[in-house]
Amino acid sequence: MSNAKNTVLQAATELFGDKDPSAVDRWVAADYKQHSALATDGPEALRGLVASLGEDFRYEGARVIADGDLVALHGTYHGFGPDPLVGFDIYRVDADSKLAEHWDALTPQVKDTLSGRSQTDGPAEITETDKTDANRALVAEFAEKVLVGADYSVLTDYVSTQTYHQHNTDAADGLDGFGAAAAKWAEQGRNLVYKKVHRVIAEGEFVLTQSEGEFGVPVAYYDLFRVADGKIVEHWDVIAPAPAELPHGNGLF
Repeated sequence: MSNAKNTVLQAATELFGDKDPSAVDRWVAADYKQHSALATDGPEALRGLVASLGEDFRYEGARVIADGDLVALHGTYHGFGPDPLVGFDIYRVDADSKLAEHWDALTPQVKDTLSGRSQTDGPAEITETDKTDANRALVAEFAEKVLVGADYSVLTDYVSTQTYHQHNTDAADGLDGFGAAAAKWAEQGRNLVYKKVHRVIAEGEFVLTQSEGEFGVPVAYYDLFRVADGKIVEHWDVIAPAPAELPHGNGLF
């Protein structure tokens, strides 16, 4: 396990598992930079957030991906509000093994999805670390050409035509399922518009992209892909509306 991954997992356990505000002193940098819409900058804001967590709060982790100094978590928050929230968190770990920066995106948990798959189920173990660089390059090129460039004529160069397991709540499995969902969204005035890919985080067969764009309104797109044999075969996501105002001046990205 990478040092960064170990740091984030231990910090998250103490902060959000034990709900221990003093863990901020052990794991959070003094210049902690926040991009979440839920908190202000700095370690004291995080301390206050942890201190405010109720007894019913818990985090159910699904996946952890580490790429250099960036670590991404995929899981479900229970007790943040009346309904569970599925989210992605990205942490940057500094040279002192402290949490130095944080981005996130949350969306309500949906029980009945079109594919029958949940927003977090499916494979989680990282087994193909030797393919990290190739998979990162594949997904980065897909993101630029297909998502940002909207060139769907090359879609099958990147996505498997045989296996495409879908965890987006409004789309069925397969490329046909995605096509039908995209057509329905367009009818509703919610075209998938990707303007910029900000980060690509890869470990083994898993690659997470963090992008900004529009989906009827300005949004943050977090797309997690699983790659097998050189093609994308599975997809999880969170599409989070970008608020007009944030409690800090750092932006969402």
